Amino acid sequence: MALTTVNSPVLDRARPAAAAELDDIPWMRLLGPADRQRAAAAIRIAPARPGERICRFGRPPTFWFGVIGGLLKMSNDTAAGGTITYMGVPPGAWFGEGTLLKRESYRYNIEALRASVVAGLPIQDFQALLDSSIPFNRYVMNQLNERLGQFIAAREIDRHDDPDRRVAGSLAQLFHPVLYPGVGNLLRITQQELGYLVGLSRQRVNEALKVLQSAGLIRVEYGGVRVLDLPGLRGFSVDAR
Repeated sequence: MALTTVNSPVLDRARPAAAAELDDIPWMRLLGPADRQRAAAAIRIAPARPGERICRFGRPPTFWFGVIGGLLKMSNDTAAGGTITYMGVPPGAWFGEGTLLKRESYRYNIEALRASVVAGLPIQDFQALLDSSIPFNRYVMNQLNERLGQFIAAREIDRHDDPDRRVAGSLAQLFHPVLYPGVGNLLRITQQELGYLVGLSRQRVNEALKVLQSAGLIRVEYGGVRVLDLPGLRGFSVDAR
């Protein structure tokens, strides 16, 4: 079901990007006219159904991916048959550049948690932009730097067994302004979806959200969570309590 396979249902549903969708891609605004025209012509947009895999462990990369709408998750299957979830991937995110740069197979799975819309820039066009555009190179380099910090923070969160802090840390990651500029201050996510990302039950996530809301860090709204104090949310996830 991965977009990187010839017989992919997701790839079969791909279409050219609409002008409004291109306007929402942050790195497109950095490109010169010729590079922007090439990228706009190459990008493909496709709907992904819940459970469909966009990237699959062990497959070679053929696209640089972005999230136009919905919610994806990055995970791996364990030897015991379970799943380890690393993080959620919300709207505005572009991911997989490290795999493309190293030209290695995927070391993780990316699948849709809900009905989503994904974008793909073919690897040859990704490489061409690296060769021709200094602003694009800076964007990718900044992505890699921010992602390194994100993984370090995720490792810190995993070391703690306090559910409230785990939920706070996962939410703080999903509101990352550089990696996920499409989220803003309001993330459309259900408590069940957050539970999948954190590895907790919906009921326990609900309790944690009440704690974070009482602390003035977030506000739970219909269909989502609004962040009120992002630095405080990050601090809550790492401070001893």
